[in-house]
Amino acid sequence: MQLGIYSKTFDRPTLGEVLSAVRSQGLDCVQFNLMSAGVPTLPDALGNDTIEVIRRETTTHGIRIAALSGTFNMAHPDRAERQRGLAQLRVLAEAGASLGVPIISLCTGTRELSSMWHHHPDNSSPQAWRDLVDCMRQAVQIAEANKITLAMEPEVNNVVDSAQKARRLIDEIGSSRLKVIVDGANIFHTGELPRMREILQESIELLADDIVLAHAKDLDHDGDAGHLAVGRGLLDYDWYIAQLRRMGYDGAIIMHGLSEAQVPDCVQFMREKLL
Repeated sequence: MQLGIYSKTFDRPTLGEVLSAVRSQGLDCVQFNLMSAGVPTLPDALGNDTIEVIRRETTTHGIRIAALSGTFNMAHPDRAERQRGLAQLRVLAEAGASLGVPIISLCTGTRELSSMWHHHPDNSSPQAWRDLVDCMRQAVQIAEANKITLAMEPEVNNVVDSAQKARRLIDEIGSSRLKVIVDGANIFHTGELPRMREILQESIELLADDIVLAHAKDLDHDGDAGHLAVGRGLLDYDWYIAQLRRMGYDGAIIMHGLSEAQVPDCVQFMREKLL
């Protein structure tokens, strides 16, 4: 597995400085957020000059972009908001295709209006599922047109809050352009942490053929997504990585949810686990 990091971990005036900071930590792989190039994560438009800057700087610094961050609320109750996100996704997909980036990350969304990452009781409603499926079908059409893969992430606060629902969505959409990001810190509902190894194993086995990216952060309680830097919480990383390897995953594992000051310790922790 190739260790990488969110580009947005490093706040610098220019993209070149961001990528220099990545390399200074011994890393050469990122999940790239367009904010690192001075534009919104999901822009309404993107000029060729920005794309060329990204291409030049990543080549100069020897950085591989494993994925582009493209999250928007795919289950927002307002259809107009979902359509706006899809229009912006099209811009990002066209940029990704131009840059040769294989993956765009997605969030399956929530009915909660205050934050894309907060739970709402209506997330389990049939209407929320129908809205997500409708939005995802349109997103997949964008992906197919641009020959890029979309990767959604099961997360306890979103409509797809488990590996089982991720499996259901992939099967229902039925496109090879829809895959999965696995994050071991995001999948434990209230009361499930004592079954950590069992749930990690079951989740990775269920999604194994469709995992295209792995995330690395940590958690100190269940019933919510993890918010801690990798190695600072309760996630059993020996078991998590062993399950990924057992199922044949050899792609990037991307650290996030950490401050820049925490990066050296987190890199060391992950290097030791990946030996």
